[in-house]
Amino acid sequence: MSMKSTLLLHHLKVENANAISGLTYGFPAISHFLGFTHALSRRLARDYGLTLGGCAVIAHQVDVHSHPVGGRGEQVFALTRNPLTHEGNTAPFNEEGRMHLDISLLIECHFNADDLPSGSGQDGDSLDLRIATLHQWFARTIPTLRVAGGTLLAIGKVQWREAYDEAALFRLRMSLLPGFALVCRHDLLSKHHQQRLVAEPDGELLDSLLDFVTLRHRAQRDEKEEVSWQRVAKPESGYLVPLAVGYQEISPIHDPGSVPSSRDQETPFRFVESIYTLGQWVSPHRIDDLDALLWRYRYQEPYYLCENRYQASELDEDDSDTESVLASDLF
Repeated sequence: MSMKSTLLLHHLKVENANAISGLTYGFPAISHFLGFTHALSRRLARDYGLTLGGCAVIAHQVDVHSHPVGGRGEQVFALTRNPLTHEGNTAPFNEEGRMHLDISLLIECHFNADDLPSGSGQDGDSLDLRIATLHQWFARTIPTLRVAGGTLLAIGKVQWREAYDEAALFRLRMSLLPGFALVCRHDLLSKHHQQRLVAEPDGELLDSLLDFVTLRHRAQRDEKEEVSWQRVAKPESGYLVPLAVGYQEISPIHDPGSVPSSRDQETPFRFVESIYTLGQWVSPHRIDDLDALLWRYRYQEPYYLCENRYQASELDEDDSDTESVLASDLF
């Protein structure tokens, strides 16, 4: 289904969201936001027969609950103190990373103005009244949902729009500043991995991903035989980050209730492992096509993926260094 209209949830204030995504930390996984969109879509379908699709994630401010240790730039999560056990010992727990978020979500809608619900239950309601009815429904429903495991404290603006002309698209992009949209850059990872295989035929894709996200230094010896350590440049420039984008099945599908202690005893169960790739924070003010920002579900056995089809233009590549500096200041 193609995008017929958009829903903008502007400046969602989220408290204690999940900051850990598999092996990565610092921002919730994309599956959290698609899950929020799916939950909202199910309620919308139940009440009005309308559905939502993918979503774009724009971060304005993040605050990871961590503090430095050791004086070497290392960070540890600020954890809660759990009550002691009956024996007076420290209770065991799984480490949880939490963060506060200020984000905007741009959600695609699979309906247009003709499909909007009437405010009075009669077909003759004006378009303005039907849009107002939709806005009221969203304003009531959205605060009842959780975002990335966190509590939604406030919503800046809820806006539904059927189409964007050039002027409206410009105003939308400017309204999302200061902020950065998270997109997939698996193309950069694939390109670097192919280059790496020339020198290391047995190289793993994980090694190529680590080239983007680890800090590396190389020893250089000068004419006086003195050694200095020089930082090794990343394979590509830009604010590039590791990203969890879904799951890969590692077991057959089990019948509902056949796996003890599973969360849902009425749904088929399957064991999976996380899938990682390369993501990038980009400024939305240079995005000409909103579809390039959207993340959508895609199932292709054995993969359960969150897919984004962003493609960088030459202008994006030229400005990536400046954008990286700005994003690091924001976060």
